[in-house]
Amino acid sequence: MKKSKLFWITLIVGLVALLAACGSGNGDETADTDNSNANEGEDSSDFSVAMVTDIGGVDDKSFNQSAWEGISAWGEEHGLSKGNGFDYAQSNAPEDYVPNITRMVREGYSLIYGIGFELKEDIQNLANQNPDVYFGIVDDVVEGDNTVSITFKEHEGSFLVGVAAAMKTETNKLGFVGGIDSPLINKFEAGFIAGAKSINPDIEVDVQYAEHFGDASKGKMIANDMYNSGVDIIYHAAGGTGNGVFNEAKDLKNADPERAIWVIGVDRDQHDEGQIGEHNVTLTSMVKRVDVAVQDVAQLAMDGEFPGGEQLEFGLEENAISVATTNEEAMTEEIINEVKKWEESILNGDIEIPYTREALEEYLDSL
Repeated sequence: MKKSKLFWITLIVGLVALLAACGSGNGDETADTDNSNANEGEDSSDFSVAMVTDIGGVDDKSFNQSAWEGISAWGEEHGLSKGNGFDYAQSNAPEDYVPNITRMVREGYSLIYGIGFELKEDIQNLANQNPDVYFGIVDDVVEGDNTVSITFKEHEGSFLVGVAAAMKTETNKLGFVGGIDSPLINKFEAGFIAGAKSINPDIEVDVQYAEHFGDASKGKMIANDMYNSGVDIIYHAAGGTGNGVFNEAKDLKNADPERAIWVIGVDRDQHDEGQIGEHNVTLTSMVKRVDVAVQDVAQLAMDGEFPGGEQLEFGLEENAISVATTNEEAMTEEIINEVKKWEESILNGDIEIPYTREALEEYLDSL
C-alpha cells in the first residue's frame, strides 16, 4: 500500500510540473509579466504591432489612416496579416481609449501605439502598469523605458503651405480650421499664418476651432461661414472634421465651377478628397509621414533596438514633412519655386518657424 501511495504521489507531482512547463509558453496577461523581451529582438512570428485610434477613426483620411498604412506596410513586409501580427482598435469616444489599449495588451501585442495626443495620459498609465510591453505615442510625449514618443515639426510644413496659399489667393483672405485648440494644433496655425504673412503681411487669416477631430458636419458649417465671408483657401488641421471642409468646398465648386475655391489638406496627400468631376479643390497638402515613422519604430523594436524613453522628432530635414504638388494645374511652377526657396531657408537655419501663438507674434513683429 505504501509503495502504491508513493507511486501516485510521484505521478501527480510529475503531471503538475509538466502542465506548468507547458503553460509557461503562453503569455501571462497580467501587469506583472516577465520583461525578458525588453532588450531582445524577436522574429516576425513572435513580434506583433497594434494601434489605437483617436476619435477621428482609422479611415479619417488623415493621420490615423496614415499610421494604419504604415503598420499595415510593416506587417505585410513580414508576411503578417490583419488580426494575425498587426491590428487596430477603433475609438469612437475618449471613453474607449483605456478599454481598447487594455484589450491590445491582453491580446499579447508586443508594441502598441496610441495615435494622437488625446491618448497621452492613458498610454502613460498603461505603460507604467505593463513594463513588459512596448508603447508608442504619436504627437505627444510620454516617459518610460518601454515607451517612445513620435513627434513632428508640423510648423515647418504649415509655413510652406501658408506660402503657397498666399501666392494663390485672389481675395487675400485665408482660413484655418483646427480640431481641438491645443499646443499641437497651434503649431499648424502659427506656421501657416507665419508663412502666408511672410509673402503678404496684409493677408487676413480667419482662425476657428471645431473642438473635435471627428465632426465633419461642424467642419462643413465652419467652412461655409468662411467661404461666404470671402475666404478662398482653407487649411485644415482637424482630422475627420476636415472632411466637412472638403465637402463644403466641393458643394460650392459644383454649384459654381468657375469659382476659385480651395482646401489645403493635412497629414496625407488629400488630393483625392478634393476631386469633383473634372475639377479638384485640393490646392496642396501638408504631408507628415506618420506611416514611415511608425513603420520604422516597429522595425527597430522587432530588431531589439527599441528607442525606449526617447522622443523622436521628424521634420523637413528627415524628409518626414513635405508639401504635395499633385495638383499640377493649381500648384504652378511659380508657387513651387517660391515654396522651395523658403524650404531652403528653413533647412539652412536662416529662419526659425514659430510654433506657438506667442512666438508667432514675435515673428510677425520682425517682418
